[in-house]
Amino acid sequence: MIYTLTLNPSIDYIIKTGSFNTGMTNRTVSEEIYAGGKGINVSIVLNNLGVNSTALGFIAGFTGDKIESDIKAVGINTDFIRLSEGFSRINIKLADAEGTEINGAGPDIDSKSLDMLYDKISRLDKDDIMVLSGSIPGKVSRGTYEKICKMLSEKSIRFTLDTTGDALTGSLKYHPFLIKPNHHELSEIYGADIKTRDDAIPYAMKLKEAGALNVLVSLGENGALLIDEYDTVHSLPAPKGKCINFVGAGDAMIAGFLSEITKGGDYASAFVTAIASGSASAFSEHFASAEYTYQLKKLILSERA
Repeated sequence: MIYTLTLNPSIDYIIKTGSFNTGMTNRTVSEEIYAGGKGINVSIVLNNLGVNSTALGFIAGFTGDKIESDIKAVGINTDFIRLSEGFSRINIKLADAEGTEINGAGPDIDSKSLDMLYDKISRLDKDDIMVLSGSIPGKVSRGTYEKICKMLSEKSIRFTLDTTGDALTGSLKYHPFLIKPNHHELSEIYGADIKTRDDAIPYAMKLKEAGALNVLVSLGENGALLIDEYDTVHSLPAPKGKCINFVGAGDAMIAGFLSEITKGGDYASAFVTAIASGSASAFSEHFASAEYTYQLKKLILSERA
């Protein structure tokens, strides 16, 4: 089973106004509400691609109820920990204002609830896969991911880590199966100016040398780069298309990669599926569908041939 962990899930309130003007009353022309958070996004795309997963994390209040019911409604398993106070955050995404977002803070996570999470993780076995995605909430220890990664490593459980800064670099010694920085995050880690796939290669290799088994770097319209556990470099441009969705393309890439791995695919195939699913999300109103993902995968393979 694949488990996805979202410490701070959200209700994503996506609105379009036609035009957005600061300091004035803006009226919506369309509104959509979805359960969100990076791990949840991964579960949604895995589900679209026919792979089961269980979503873990913390929920609270009426918004937490909405998050859980929406995920269950599409057939995703949930095993959330319910907090006694506060409410799960609401993130406002202004779809026609260059991807502008206003993200809520979310509820406080107490130490007892964190211990409950650690207990759930302790029950996983070596055939499971864990995906840890997103930032660590403000009042939670910065070493939380590192502690979880250590637990997973000690049980030989493969895990994917998609976060930034010290939460990422401090956990590399536990040998994550997959990490997926984008080129901006990779630039920030090494103080470099990374724009192209070739630029990214030496820095992705540094992350491998620090402990990651597979390093997948997304570069937006410039494609993606994978250095796999055998030090093979895979590099491809992005398929052509109009980006209309700024939410979750990176999460879709992780889902595409893992979906192929769980079906017995090799790293080359998983890399192509990752690019296809990420692009399918970016080119769609909603997350990548299986049909569009495999359509783009065929296109990528035909152009590579």
